[in-house]
Amino acid sequence: MTFLASLALTRSAAQDLVISAEQNYAASSPGVVMVQTVFSGIVYVNKVEMNERRFQMLVDSVKKLDTTGTMFTATEKLDIVVKALYNNPFRFFSGTREYFRQQHRIVSSGTGFFISGDGYIVTNAHIIDRDNSFIRRKFILSTYQEVTDANIRSLQSSWAMTLTDEQRNLLNDAYSLIYSQVSSMIIFDLKKEIYIQYRKNNGTPGLTTARTPARVIIKGKPMPGKDVAILKIDSVKQIPNLAFTKDVIPRIGEQVLVYGYPEPVTSNPYLAKETIIEPTLTAGVISAIKKSLHGWPVIQMDAVISHGSSGSPVCNNRGEVIGLATFGTLEQTTGALAAGYNFAIPVSVVKEFLDSAGVDAKPSEASMAYRDGLNFFYKEYYARALSKFKTVRKLNESYPQLQYYIDISNKMVSTGNDRESFLQKTVFRIIALGLIVGGLLIFYRWRWKERKVKPHHN
Repeated sequence: MTFLASLALTRSAAQDLVISAEQNYAASSPGVVMVQTVFSGIVYVNKVEMNERRFQMLVDSVKKLDTTGTMFTATEKLDIVVKALYNNPFRFFSGTREYFRQQHRIVSSGTGFFISGDGYIVTNAHIIDRDNSFIRRKFILSTYQEVTDANIRSLQSSWAMTLTDEQRNLLNDAYSLIYSQVSSMIIFDLKKEIYIQYRKNNGTPGLTTARTPARVIIKGKPMPGKDVAILKIDSVKQIPNLAFTKDVIPRIGEQVLVYGYPEPVTSNPYLAKETIIEPTLTAGVISAIKKSLHGWPVIQMDAVISHGSSGSPVCNNRGEVIGLATFGTLEQTTGALAAGYNFAIPVSVVKEFLDSAGVDAKPSEASMAYRDGLNFFYKEYYARALSKFKTVRKLNESYPQLQYYIDISNKMVSTGNDRESFLQKTVFRIIALGLIVGGLLIFYRWRWKERKVKPHHN
């Protein structure tokens, strides 16, 4: 490396601590993962049947309204029937002693992040340790929805009619009310499995997704407990990971960046499924340092988080994790999450669990080389960045986003946009100019001496 290039890097060393949001995302997002807890079981639900006699009386009464068959269209007649079922569902439906039996599953999703190259992950305890009331409520909502959809399809088939969206919604509400009040549900053989989804490079600028079972190493309790869990996936090495800050407590007013999988994004029907695994970045500042009910500190911030963001790494502007996004604040009037009043568990609490489990949160060689490569890349030293990225590829060829930066670095080097190459050319030009100027000075100085010593002839 030339003297000027060395000097340029030395002068920027103090600035290395703070990186742009773009570089922060590039460095941190490969280590962010989606955590999924899958609950499965055999569900028994009371069947609901329609009172055929009363329903036929309803249909007959509608027919009497239009004896000529010209006053109402078929759709309008169906509207009358559906609204009658909706307005008085218990007149037309009742529970039975028969049961539906079906295998059923629900998924609870959140966020986590790798803290070591061999597959240790930090997330929230409440993502993997849902209470019985939550599980039962989710099973009820999901199962009754499936049963309701089946009943509506059956009605459409028997009536030989296609329901409008409004009619379907009315019947859906009617069935939901009936099942919630006259039908019971029993769950057997409940099982829980934990999976980690993370990104992998496939040798092109695109990415693939890996889904791997995870096991629990240690966990706390959901809030107001210490809502931390340490997970592990096996048979991996040189996984991209995030590094913890050495600061005990961050400063109020410090910028924070949060990486996660908020549910409004992951469940958005207009987004392609393959992009769901791309973490979402939200930014904000630390608003305050508070204390939990049990006296340990929590970080208040205004960065936007939502359901699904639980377990997200909260990073400072140096790309270090300062906390674990855990809970928000509910609006007193609506019960919805209040925007801008969210909380994270600080790294000091997370480290208590790591110490108890004997887990060493050590950065992988691949992650360190990748970050070094990014530092060079964003300073436009593309040849040196390329060297680091090739080191990463030797350690972990499936490192997310790696191929993108390799391709860009190659392009910049080949087009002469590498800063070090430019500095080298500048040095050579300065040296060449110096040699030329020096040569001219020596030449003219020699000519001047020649004229001075040369004898004059009269």
